[in-house]
Parts: sequence; C-alpha cells; structure tokens
Amino acid sequence: MKKIICFSGGHSSALAAIETVRKYGRDNVILLNHDISSHVEHEDIKRFKREIADYLGLPITYANMPGWETTPPLAVAVANKAFKAYNRPAFCTSRLKTEPFYKWLEKNAERGDWVIYGFDPEETSRMMRRSDVMNAMGYKAVFPLADWERTIQATEEVGIARPITYATYKHANCTGCLKAGKQHWYCVYCLRPDIWVEAKAAEETIGYSIIKGVYLKDLEPKFQEMRDTLRIVPTDKTKSARFWADVRKAIPDDDTNMPCDCSF
Repeated sequence: MKKIICFSGGHSSALAAIETVRKYGRDNVILLNHDISSHVEHEDIKRFKREIADYLGLPITYANMPGWETTPPLAVAVANKAFKAYNRPAFCTSRLKTEPFYKWLEKNAERGDWVIYGFDPEETSRMMRRSDVMNAMGYKAVFPLADWERTIQATEEVGIARPITYATYKHANCTGCLKAGKQHWYCVYCLRPDIWVEAKAAEETIGYSIIKGVYLKDLEPKFQEMRDTLRIVPTDKTKSARFWADVRKAIPDDDTNMPCDCSF
C-alpha cells in the first residue's frame, strides 16, 4: 500500500509528510508535487520542498503539466479564454495540478492506496470533499494533522524554516492567486507590480474579472491611495475584516480630527 502525500510546498503539507514518515517509515511513501513556474512560485518555496525531502530521505516525485516551466496561472487562463468554468475550479488549478494528479494516480496508484493531505483540523469541509472524491476513485483520503496524535507543530523544530512567503501571505500558493480576493491582490499590486500588469492584461483579453464584480484596473486608484497616502502595509495574514477596518481607520477625517468648539 502506497502512502501518497500531496506535497504542495506549504507548511501543513510538510508537517503531514513528517508525521507520515515518523509513524510508518519511508517505505512506499511518495512526496507528490506539482511544480509551478518560478515566476509565481517563490524560490524559497522550492528551497523548502528540497529541504523537507532531504530531511525525510525521500525524493520528490513530480506530476507536472507539460510546459509548466513557462506557463504560469495567468497564461493558463488566457489559453483557456477564462479564469474558471461555471461552478468549477479555476483553470490554473485543474490544468496545473488536478489533471496531472489524476493522470499520475491512474498510472501509478492502486485501489486502497492512501492519499495524504495536510489539512488542519478546522478544515472539515475540505476533508469531507476530498474523502468523497478519493473514495469514489478507490483510494483512501488521510489527514494526519486532524486525526493523528501530533509529534511536530512546526518545521522549525527540525531546523527547517518555512518559506519566507509566510511573512506576507498565509499560504504558499502562487503569487497572484486567481482564487484570491482584494486583500491578496493589494499585496500583488504593492509587491509584484509585474504580475499586476499581467493580470490586468489577462482580464482585458478574457473580458472577465479575476475578482467577482470588479476589475483590477478599477481597484488601482484605491490601492494607490492605500499604498502611497495611507501607508497600508501589504499583508494577507491579517483577517479580512480586520484588514479593511484598519484601512477605513487610516482614512483622514477632517471633522473628527478637529477639536470641538467648546475647547476655544
């Protein structure tokens, strides 16, 4: 029975890999990754994947879309003339990850093999969905971080620093995630203006917006004010409600900033 770890390059998937090897050893454990263009996947994420694999004494097995090196998510979307199909995952996810994953399973896995995910205990909906999908395909979805007694809480415990992207983002996803909202794209506007320009061009080419209901070009004046005037720090780690509340607080208000008349 193979234990196939969905090794995304994120911190949680690394912890799931460590827990699996500690519990069952290295035999028949596979670190399965979908490599993403370095244009959007930070080199420090790639460093993190290599160091985790070296620590575990396992190679990284890749299930990649042909041409992945030069085809970042925006290029996938433009090639498909859409960011996503109705009520379906984004094309970047399906083309770069899901389809190569299913093809790899069909060729290399057997019924009863485990597919291991690094979902955290509170991600119950994701776990239920993946369990249903994997069960239907004849595999077993396994969630070490939610269901097993934990032996490690952070990769720093074994001397491996998590990717530096976690200083800004709450994940190790692509920069310019096509499933993200305004807060993430404010970070892109400030920190990766090249991807911002590419995303605006993709919206114009496709004729649809990445963020539902608003085009990036229409957000640009607000984002420029937030960056240049309000000095809002680009971060995706603050909860959305708190982040936007802080933005509102930073907006100058002449009436409230003036002393009241009774002080004269």
